This record gives sequence, structure tokens and C-alpha cells, in this order.
Amino acid sequence: MDYKFLVDTFFVALSGVPTALIITIISLLLALPLGFMLALTRINKIPVLQRFAQVYVSFIRGTPVIVQIFIVYSSVPLLLSSLFEKYHIEKNVYDINPIWYAFIVFSINTTALMIEIFRSAISTVSKGQLEAAYSVGLTNAQAFRRIIIPQVLVTALPNICTATVNLIKATSLGYAMSLQEITLKAKVAANVGYNYVEAYIDIFLVYLILCSLVEYIFKRYEKRLSKYKTAHA
Repeated sequence: MDYKFLVDTFFVALSGVPTALIITIISLLLALPLGFMLALTRINKIPVLQRFAQVYVSFIRGTPVIVQIFIVYSSVPLLLSSLFEKYHIEKNVYDINPIWYAFIVFSINTTALMIEIFRSAISTVSKGQLEAAYSVGLTNAQAFRRIIIPQVLVTALPNICTATVNLIKATSLGYAMSLQEITLKAKVAANVGYNYVEAYIDIFLVYLILCSLVEYIFKRYEKRLSKYKTAHA
């Protein structure tokens, strides 16, 4: 065991944390509103959109993330290349930063999870509360913003936390797109002296620390939101 390499590479792996966090944050910012809206289409049984959401969730949950990465990473450049050629755009699609493909893959994947999380959470809120909101003159948007969404967030937060932690761990598959994240940086450092055991220990430690911090932040936020549960109990 090369302890010097273990220590040095820990900080190399740590330098990949910002990339993992950026992918996680952007993916969540896209997935949360999309997941909520598509969950509503399933609850309200909107014909075409409901069916689309069902098929979408089944497809995403039934296929491995790594396969989704390979599909997006191989098909999107071909599609862009055809479009650029058609419209005479002078740009090499292979110069595009792979982080953009990561945004696409992980947003698509996380949205499917959020649909099911929000669908379950929304069903726990009594319909009588929405009717009461209408009776005092609130609009649909106001009723959701002031009454429904805060309660849904309290119910959904533990599952959103789990999805976020899983998303952070899934960013380790970004190496398949040559993305300079935690795993790839540590593995590249290990290539010189074949110190793969030390590199994987560093990767393990970095993800453990990062995911533990995220769980702690979510627990703190859950306590702040719990007042809505008490208020509407």
C-alpha cells in the first residue's frame, strides 16, 4: 500500500467534486419541475401526457444508466452533426464539452425518478385542502404554491434526498464520456504506477464524505419544512 500516493490522490479525486456537484445541481434543477408537472399529468389522468409519462418512467427505470449514457453520447453528436451540416454551421460537434451530455443523461434519468416521487407525495395531500383554497379565492397557482407544494416537499424530501445521493454516485459513470470527475481523475492518477487499490479507496472516501454531507443538509432542511406538516395536520 502506497500511503503517500493514497494521500496525494485523495486530493486529486477531491478536485473532481465540483464537476460532480454541477452535474447534480443542474440535473435536479431540470428534473424537479419536469417531474412535478409530469406527475400531475398522471394524477389528473391527462390522456396523451399520462401515457407518455408511464412509458417514459418504464423505459428509464428498466434500463441501466450506463446504457443511457452510451446511447446519448453516441447518438447526440451524430444528430448535431447532421443538423450542423444541413444548416451550414461551422462547428465540430466533437469539441463540445462532455458535461453537456452528462446534463442530458442525468436530467432524463432523474426526471423519471421525480415523477414517481411526486406522484406518491401529491396523493398524500387531501383534495379537500385544494377545494378549501378555491373557496377562499385563491387561484390554482396560489393554492399549489402556498398549500400543496410545501406539504408535498415535506413528504417527498426523504425520497428526493435518496435520489440526489444516488445521482451523485451515478456521476461516477461520467468516465464513460471522458468527463473529468472524481472517478476518472483518480484512475488517471493510478495509471502511472498501477496504484488502483489506493485510487479506489480514495474514490470511496470522497463519495462517502460528499454523500454524507448531502444527507446532513437534507435532514436540516427537512426539519425546517416540518412546520408545514404540523400546521396542516
